Amino acid sequence: MAIDTRGEAADRPSKSSGETVKKQRTSPALFYRQIVAELRKVIWPTRKDLISYTTVVLVFVLIMVGLVAGIDFLLTQGVLAVFGGA
Repeated sequence: MAIDTRGEAADRPSKSSGETVKKQRTSPALFYRQIVAELRKVIWPTRKDLISYTTVVLVFVLIMVGLVAGIDFLLTQGVLAVFGGA
């Protein structure tokens, strides 16, 4: 016995190449309610978490800036040494 595993999209007739599908627009009130519902699902960080996350990001960015600046300086010195810069 075969089991039908096709989704709902398989039951719809296929669209011809010149046919466009007009989607219904969501009302602004429904859109706003959906936004509020999604924002209620978010787990917002506490002030302590936010400060620690911000500190970690800033320290990481400073380390990466230092690393890139150091590599840039070394490569610049190498190019000047090879090509005889002024």
